[in-house]
Amino acid sequence: MLDIKLLRDEPQTLARNLADRNVVVFDDLATDVPDWAARTVARLVELDTAWRTCISAVEDIRRRQNANSEASKAIGKLPKEQQADARAPLLEEGRALRDAEKEQTAAAAAAEAARDEAWIRLPNLTHAETPRGNTDDDHRVVREVGVRRDFAAEGFVPCDHVDLCERLGLADFAAGAKVAGQKFYYLKDDAVRLDLALQQYALGVASKHGFTLHTTPDVAKVEILAGLGFNPRGASTQVYSVAETDLCLVGTAEITLGGMLADEILEEEQLPLLLAGLSHCFRTEAGAAGRDARGLYRVHQFTKVELFAFVTGDLAVSEAMHARFLAIEEEIFTGLGLPYRVLDIASGDLGGPAYRKFDLEAWMPGRAGDHGPGAWGEVTSTSNCTDYQARRLRIRYRPREADGTKAKKPRFVHMLNGTAVANTRAIVAILENYQQKDGSVLVPEALRAWVGKDRIEARR
Repeated sequence: MLDIKLLRDEPQTLARNLADRNVVVFDDLATDVPDWAARTVARLVELDTAWRTCISAVEDIRRRQNANSEASKAIGKLPKEQQADARAPLLEEGRALRDAEKEQTAAAAAAEAARDEAWIRLPNLTHAETPRGNTDDDHRVVREVGVRRDFAAEGFVPCDHVDLCERLGLADFAAGAKVAGQKFYYLKDDAVRLDLALQQYALGVASKHGFTLHTTPDVAKVEILAGLGFNPRGASTQVYSVAETDLCLVGTAEITLGGMLADEILEEEQLPLLLAGLSHCFRTEAGAAGRDARGLYRVHQFTKVELFAFVTGDLAVSEAMHARFLAIEEEIFTGLGLPYRVLDIASGDLGGPAYRKFDLEAWMPGRAGDHGPGAWGEVTSTSNCTDYQARRLRIRYRPREADGTKAKKPRFVHMLNGTAVANTRAIVAILENYQQKDGSVLVPEALRAWVGKDRIEARR
């Protein structure tokens, strides 16, 4: 969440950011209401003012209680025959003040809960260079890397990955649907080896760059998901909940890596802390349909290697780490020999915690695009979430002063996440880009040692 000081000191910044992000906080102040963003912030100010008024009233009552207590002590110095008459009105006032304190404290708690319930719905601030807009057309293409194959010149029309999986015996979608439901699947034979090879490859790159490797739990507590900005409950959630528990299946190791240090205070010397997590990921993908839902591209379960970093609360430091994450993602997909492009994601599609986000989209020649065969498909993303998640999870560090001594007041860390590889999406891109005219699929050179062959062919 954001620092509440922004509401008091820079309300115009918050209103502009809400409009840029297209985020609705109150249902009756949606984007079709005139001046909805400014009116939203005005209501937040009212909620904060109500809480501050209650707190001021509580503090005033406690000052009066202290004065009452001092007056009672002074009565003890009076002659005994005068003490009873002098103490009677103070006792009556004391009882009234206790009742008033109890009432005002309850009112303050209710006012704080009302304000915070609305406050946590606000998204992070937005990088000045992030393109503004709410559609895919508003994303900025930063660069395109690699050469897309000319299949027509090679004399054949590329298949999509679903057809390739069927012809080469790499996946069983029907059995997955029968056993677990739609958008579940079985990988088979060489696809299993390809899946494991991608894990080994991505973990190797992460390790080379200094990340400590983890396998993470596949579940996390609701409070951890909420702290990282995920919506673990409700009709709009993409999260699977475990019945009769406070646990959810994770949709990314960002949740389990980010939650590791909740409520902890680090020393500045421990930062940056670089973690890589291998986990299964579960997503309901509620409402997902159309061409993105076919085959392995959008599924309910997949394996992913996630990168995560905790850095000092300096924006220049976290932006430099963000650039480093993007470079690592590009290194991975360049090493796989896949054409891709980098997108600077528009403000309306950032997601609540992200200050800035870059996506990598691989060229997938078997997908149906808007202008013929072939289309870009997202394969990774990386986000700088600054201190937005750290505030919710209370993750801080003790900075060093200029003289080398530890600061008395800890600061919130900045937190970043990035996909090293999401296996199903990577498999889609590999199968479609490396398919051959004879129906086989070449294995990217970077993966051959783990797959154990340089070509995937139909089993006899």
